[in-house]
Amino acid sequence: MSVIESTTGPVVKDRYTISEVAALTGLSAHTLRWYERIGLMPHVDRSHTGQRRFTERDLGWLAFVGKLRLTGMAVADMVRYAELVREGEHTHDARRAILEATRTDVVARIAELQDALSVLDRKIDHYATVCGGTTS
Repeated sequence: MSVIESTTGPVVKDRYTISEVAALTGLSAHTLRWYERIGLMPHVDRSHTGQRRFTERDLGWLAFVGKLRLTGMAVADMVRYAELVREGEHTHDARRAILEATRTDVVARIAELQDALSVLDRKIDHYATVCGGTTS
């Protein structure tokens, strides 16, 4: 359960509307619906009126998906990972393989960015010398 601050003090929540989840995650309601439609979100419970009711577990999953997005993982790979999670524990090896491949890609991108940063630093130092400023 999360504790949300309100004007009357902390409020403990265990179910969230789509607008609350959008506010908490920074994702739009449209994106949350799309995630559900493509199978990236597990089944989201509904109220008796059909309104989506997200749980703490859903919020945790969305945080994980956000990290996967930051890695540059393709949406199709994220959906495949989600499918494997739903299939159960016998898919641990396949899930690990997806994450290891993504990690390899991330490490390579970090190396490329470090190289780009080094080039930028050299150029900045050059201009600092030419312009009489301080170096980085």
